[in-house]
Amino acid sequence: MANKKRILITGAAGFLGSHLCERFIKEGMHVIAMDNLITGDLRNIEHLFKHPDFEFYHHDVSNFVHVSGQLDYILHFASPASPIDYLKIPIQTLKVGSLGIHNLLGLARDKKSRILIASTSEVYGDPLVHPQTEEYYGNVNPIGPRGVYDEAKRFQEAMTMAYHTYHKVDTRILRIFNTYGPRMRLNDGRVLPAFIGQALRGEDLTVFGDGSQTRSFCYVDDQVEGIYRLLMSDYHLPVNIGNPDEITILQFAEEIIKLTGTDQKIIFKELPKDDPKQRQPDITLAKSLLGWTPKVSRAEGLKITYEYFKTLPTEVLYQREHKDFDKYIR
Repeated sequence: MANKKRILITGAAGFLGSHLCERFIKEGMHVIAMDNLITGDLRNIEHLFKHPDFEFYHHDVSNFVHVSGQLDYILHFASPASPIDYLKIPIQTLKVGSLGIHNLLGLARDKKSRILIASTSEVYGDPLVHPQTEEYYGNVNPIGPRGVYDEAKRFQEAMTMAYHTYHKVDTRILRIFNTYGPRMRLNDGRVLPAFIGQALRGEDLTVFGDGSQTRSFCYVDDQVEGIYRLLMSDYHLPVNIGNPDEITILQFAEEIIKLTGTDQKIIFKELPKDDPKQRQPDITLAKSLLGWTPKVSRAEGLKITYEYFKTLPTEVLYQREHKDFDKYIR
């Protein structure tokens, strides 16, 4: 159809990006997917290749981005998103949050597209305010081990607001809190897949510090619904999308052991530098503005995610993405 909406999704072969591709096809849009595959995986989107409303481009958005014809929406989700990635590719992480967002905001300006950028709860750093509201400026170490990611996202927000203010680009800013579900990379260093991977391999679960630090986990379907509602809203300032059901890392490790039916022990290691002690979103704004609240309980979401991980090939289960993998689990 000539009037079909067209959307560009960057980072489309990643965990969240692939779910977004599916969602916007279901919404009747034509999806233009883009990924340089530095952390993405074509297996996440190969089932979409024959769909008439899906096209894929292997491209790095840190380079000039061109899309022919009408473009109604842009979702910028291209970025490494795990501690293992920051360690391996820090420069690329900074580039996609600076050069990449510059290119895509320029494209949005040229095409008169609405653009939503994926920021993160990491802009709050190791927070001194709890739970974290959108008004909190954060407590971030720009030269610490997490700085390449934290500052890339903070710059991305600043650049987006500048284009909104000075070029009148129609922008949205999403702050994602811990999200999980099928298609996560098993050994990328994030706490949930790390724990499940250790349980599946019969290893003891690694908890850093005393395990009292907290996280809040949002199932991917809830996150995608929040993203869709924010894109379709008229609000241009940052919005937290996450599940406020807070749990300590130690309690979470115990949940994983119970879920997997394993008898592994929990072992404790030194807490990494700048690891956030608390992470819980205040979603008051998302509730009032978008009518959004998470629907999937952690028990339900974990069960689905665990069943997915059990289907992975043995070589994936035992693959390490860095020789010091265990040191960088978050």
